[in-house]
This record gives sequence, structure tokens and C-alpha cells, in this order.
Amino acid sequence: MDLPSPAPQEDSLAPQENSLGGPLAGLRVLDLTRVLAGPFAARMLRDLGADVVKVEPPEGDVTRHFGLRRGTQTGYYAQQNAGKRAVCIDLTRPGGPDTVRLLADQADVVIENFRPGVLAQYGLDYRTLSADHPELIMVSISGFGQEGPESRRAAYAGILHAESGWLHRQAQSANARPTDSQLSVADTTAGLHGLVGMFAALRARDQTGLGQHVDIAMVDALAVVDDYAHWALEGFADPPSGGGEVWDAPGGPVIVMGDFKWIWKCANEILGLADPTPEGADLATKVQLRRDAWAGYVQAFPTREDLLAALDRANLAWGIVKTPIEAVDSPTLAHRASLVEVDDRVGGTRRVVRSPYRFSRSESKVRGAAPLRGEHNHDVLADWLDLTPSEIEELDASGVLLAE
Repeated sequence: MDLPSPAPQEDSLAPQENSLGGPLAGLRVLDLTRVLAGPFAARMLRDLGADVVKVEPPEGDVTRHFGLRRGTQTGYYAQQNAGKRAVCIDLTRPGGPDTVRLLADQADVVIENFRPGVLAQYGLDYRTLSADHPELIMVSISGFGQEGPESRRAAYAGILHAESGWLHRQAQSANARPTDSQLSVADTTAGLHGLVGMFAALRARDQTGLGQHVDIAMVDALAVVDDYAHWALEGFADPPSGGGEVWDAPGGPVIVMGDFKWIWKCANEILGLADPTPEGADLATKVQLRRDAWAGYVQAFPTREDLLAALDRANLAWGIVKTPIEAVDSPTLAHRASLVEVDDRVGGTRRVVRSPYRFSRSESKVRGAAPLRGEHNHDVLADWLDLTPSEIEELDASGVLLAE
């Protein structure tokens, strides 16, 4: 199967394009999320063909204010919400919660990442919604779970990075004060596990006819993927490193994977790098002299290409330490059509990252630009709820619906 071109035709990515298609065609997803964990999960579902309707408050998702802005949209918002339809509903107005509840009644899946207890204030929690819609699947993503001693705590990614032990380990490896990652690993990991839970619940619904509540805690999501933290379960306070090490090299730094003992063995036996250690040297001296010799060897190559060829001869795995700009210009990303152009809503285009799924029969793709706030109020209410134009106009007039 040929991959789609890196820049699909404009009509396939127009903002009003809401055709389904894809392996999840026909699945209705109500997206009550904001920021990253939930929007990211819902965005993957949209790429896979689900009809994803995002519900925003009057002020919109806070990420509409994060990063560089083009018109009324920022890149952060555009990446996590591409292809979705959007309605803007004021839950504080009479009729606001009822409108969301009606939408949930028509959904297969609801995804939310509010602090536990918030949705119950509006009658939009799983227990209330499932009473009238037992087939409903709700995925709730929170920091510490829906119940428990810490469930009501605010939980941003950095908080979970710290409390999972990740920041401590990062600081130890760099002999520095803990500093949070620029990547929101807790959010995206929890979002992906939310999708796994959702698919499992869909399968169970196929067998039983009943939906269920999928409770995803970011603290769990990090714990289950942290292979180094798993050493602590066996009593290892300082497990050995299986990662790589970055070395200064011609053309810029390069990471070489493996313990230095293995790197030195390959350099010495395959590349012919002479051992500089004198007879009788203690271990610390041997290690330092060999590291110095390896560092000098790496830097002595006339070009990066010559160095990489030598690493390949020694069967040493390597990687170039790229800037983010260099990374997105990767030849592999280009070959796999991983970046596509979508309408930026102000007469131009912007690049959006495509979901990573590649199928032999089905299609996953970016299915449109990110929506404006409340852009699809009328379309969604007519489509999902069969409301008439006059009924929708009443909601407009009452202040329940808002739009840019």
C-alpha cells in the first residue's frame, strides 16, 4: 500500500471536512478534555476516523493561549485538536449541562480529564450518564485516580514526573538539581494508556452490550512504563544504566548506546583503538584513560560521516543529537509522510504531526484543521441531536452556545 503524499490535497484537509473513513469510522467520541492528556488521546481517535466532538467552555481550551498564535489559534492547540469538530457550551447557564448530557447520550465514548468530582457537580459523571446510557464508555484521565487519598490534588505533568521518581533519577545521572522535562511525558503516556483501556472496553461491550468507566491515573501510567523504577521492586537503589552516552564529535554531539565497557571492547578489538593504560593501573585510572582515548578518537574524525561509518563497522548503535527543527526534518518522517500541511485558518497553512499508525488496509491521517471555538455548534447539534434551526437558535439566544 502506498503511503499518502506528505502534503495531501487541500480539499482533504479543509476545516469543514468531517467525513469519517478509517478503522474507527462511525465511532462517536465526546471530548470533554483540555490541555494535553485528553486532547492528545482524542486527536489520535480522530486520525483513526472517529467523529470527535470537542466541548469547550466559553473561554475555550486554555491551550488556545499557549505558544505562537496565527489569527485566533496557537500551534499547541492546532496540534492536539486537528480534525475535530467543536462546540462551545456554557455549563453555568440553565440548559448547558443538559445539552452536554444529550450529546453524551449519543456518544459511544466520552473522554474527560477534569479533576475528580468536577463533572458530578453538573450531572455529567459516569454514574449519572450511564444510568440512561448503559452502553457508554467513559475514559477519565487524572493525576492520582478517581478515588483515593490524593485523588483531588491538582496534577500537572511536572508534578507526576517528580512524584514518580523520574526527576530524581534524571538529576542523579546529570549530577544536578532536578529540572522538569520539557516533554509532558506523564500526559501523553496516560493518554495512550487511556486509548488502550478504551479499546479494551469497546471489546468488552461487544461481548456484553455494556459500557464501563475506564479510570486512568497518570501515576500508574508512569509506574508501569518506568523500567528503571522496576529495579526498586527488587531492592536496587542505584540500578545500572542501560542507556547511551553523548560524546562531542565532528559536526555535533553523537550518542553511542551501551555500557562503556562494551563500547571500549568494540573500539579496541574491532576499530583497533590502542589501550593507553599502563600495566598495574588501578580500575579508576584504567577507566579514565580509556574514556579519554575514546573521546579523542571520536573527535579526531574529519567528518561526522566518517565517524558514523566507523561506529557501524564496530556494530555500535548511534544517534545524532538533533535540535527539534532538525528532528522534524528527518528523512524518515518525510518518507513516512508524518508531517502534513493543514489550513491555519488565516489564509495559510501550518504543519501538523500525523498519528503514527500505518495499516496495510485501513487509513489513519490528519482529517482537517483544528476548529475555531464553537465553530460546529449548529452542525453537531443538528447531526447528533436532530435539533431544528429554531431550537438551536434558542440555545444561542440563551447564552448556552457561544462561538468566535
